[in-house]
Amino acid sequence: MPTVNVFYKNKEQLEKLESIISGLKKYISEKLTCGDISLTPEEISVRFITTAERGMIGQVEVEITAAAFSERVKKQDEICLEVANYIKKKIPVVGEVKVWLILSELGHSWK
Repeated sequence: MPTVNVFYKNKEQLEKLESIISGLKKYISEKLTCGDISLTPEEISVRFITTAERGMIGQVEVEITAAAFSERVKKQDEICLEVANYIKKKIPVVGEVKVWLILSELGHSWK
């Protein structure tokens, strides 16, 4: 199942990001659904991680890790741009949003 790490710099950003979590999970599940797999929002794990202000290239940075199905590989840049735009549209004051889609072989700990 995909995981999403959202890196932010301050409490105000966290409050705004938490306010869109259900919509963000739904949006990401739709973007990652492909012919090989259909995802629901309940299958997306979102984690919020605070960082030091220095070192980040965006005001908010998002890392999405998911299995490397061929449809995702072909659309990986498009998916990243769409997720960034979704966040900016929902929270215009959040600032610059950078998104990475890390596609790899995945395993998990449940049956």
